[in-house]
Amino acid sequence: MVRNLKVYRLCVFLRRGLMYLVLFLFCLMFLLPFFFLLTGSFKTTSELFTVPFQWFPKHWTLHNYEAVFTQIPFWRYFRNTMLIVITTVFGGLTSNSLIAYGFARLRWPGRDKVFMIVIATMILPYQVTLIPLYLMYTKIHWVNTFLPLIIPSFFGNAFFIFMMRQFLVGIPMEITESGRIDGANEFQIFLQLIMPISKPVLTTVAIMSFLRAWNDFLGPLVFLGSDNLYTLSLAASMLRSKLDPNWELLLALGVVMVTPVLILFFLLQKYFIQGITMSGIKG
Repeated sequence: MVRNLKVYRLCVFLRRGLMYLVLFLFCLMFLLPFFFLLTGSFKTTSELFTVPFQWFPKHWTLHNYEAVFTQIPFWRYFRNTMLIVITTVFGGLTSNSLIAYGFARLRWPGRDKVFMIVIATMILPYQVTLIPLYLMYTKIHWVNTFLPLIIPSFFGNAFFIFMMRQFLVGIPMEITESGRIDGANEFQIFLQLIMPISKPVLTTVAIMSFLRAWNDFLGPLVFLGSDNLYTLSLAASMLRSKLDPNWELLLALGVVMVTPVLILFFLLQKYFIQGITMSGIKG
């Protein structure tokens, strides 16, 4: 009996050890590019292409970071990026939560059919609708402004609507009914009862909206023609030239752009994970 227990414990220990080893290898595989980005940002051009390859620079330098802030109008691009990001996140939270509430908590004719149509729009890739959008924005004189990058977020996103709707469906209807019995209207129920409970999914949508707007390159490239309106995602093209790609500066800019995203995720990771795991409770 004692021997069988020891064998069982040994098997459990080996199985857990193997599982942790596999997880460690996968984590290492994902972390290696970021580690190369971080160490490469402190190297010179010659050290980046030394043979054999060296992970750590022989002489650590901050010249690359100084050049990022001096060779391009970094703070202007940062201000433009933050303007787009903040308004996009606000518009996404406002529109998607309202639309998802209508699909999840209100009963009206054709609700499920309209919801399926909204979900079907996820099939269309952004590149397919880019040319019609550009022609439309040109006619209403929105090209070369921030409006094409901001206004669409106030009309909802199919994926965010789906995710928030799945979360709201999991909230008991008794909460809504109790609010109606107490005399609250739908907006009061939405703002005072449902939204406080929906912090996890709201945080998830906010983080995803932030990432989409922060990393967007194609949208600013197409709709922003003036250097005064450029974002940080377009700053990489400003650093590169045909004769000198400036790899070390691009690595430093990459570290600068990744840092806010990492900070945001680690601050809100608890709500983010809850929002992802709880968005599929009911369907």
